[in-house]
Amino acid sequence: MTRFQSVTPNLLVRDVKKSTAFYHDVLGFTMGETVPDHEPFVFVWMKRDEVSVFLNDINAAAAEYAGAASLPQGGTAAMFFIISDVDGYHATVAPRAKMIMPLKTQFYGMREFAVADPDGHIITFAERVSVA
Repeated sequence: MTRFQSVTPNLLVRDVKKSTAFYHDVLGFTMGETVPDHEPFVFVWMKRDEVSVFLNDINAAAAEYAGAASLPQGGTAAMFFIISDVDGYHATVAPRAKMIMPLKTQFYGMREFAVADPDGHIITFAERVSVA
């Protein structure tokens, strides 16, 4: 029987250096493996705690994903991260990122906010809370 073990967003980006800086400097991820071993990179594995995000140069990926280079920035994918201390993280990230959705408590019991990365990928950060 097939068992899924993990999922890692593999984002096609137009400027790996700019995207790496955003995920590192703004969102607090660290750099893992890269391809090649030195700049300019076409692939960077970003990590934060138990979460990974791949940043893949859109032109390099076009060899594997036909037509990728002609897709609109950000495509239609959005990421949803469940984190702790969403208010504290919001205070750190909000002044340095393009806000898509302000910090708010949703009717379904999540306190969340959303930003866009340099390529327009929407990233929501959420924490489970009690709703009265």
